[in-house]
Amino acid sequence: MQTLDAIPAKRQTERITCSYINATSSVQVVRIANIENWYFERVVFPGQRLLFEAVPGAKLEIHTGMMASSILTDIIPCEKLRVRETEPLTVVA
Repeated sequence: MQTLDAIPAKRQTERITCSYINATSSVQVVRIANIENWYFERVVFPGQRLLFEAVPGAKLEIHTGMMASSILTDIIPCEKLRVRETEPLTVVA
């Protein structure tokens, strides 16, 4: 896991591992902005899988890139993206 944009210290014990795949043909910017004292943002290319840590209650905003702008296309609760130990992870190259 990347330590950039670390989860606030008081929430460290609550963290969950999440996975998101950009299944579109467009570049997306994903961000979590609803957690106090924490901001997470990444660019996700078409077909790319992003593994990240979040806290329960976090919501992943999906912004799809258009010509010189982006549109908020979805908001997904991170609990729905949570990786379970029994799930096999497939690496997308």
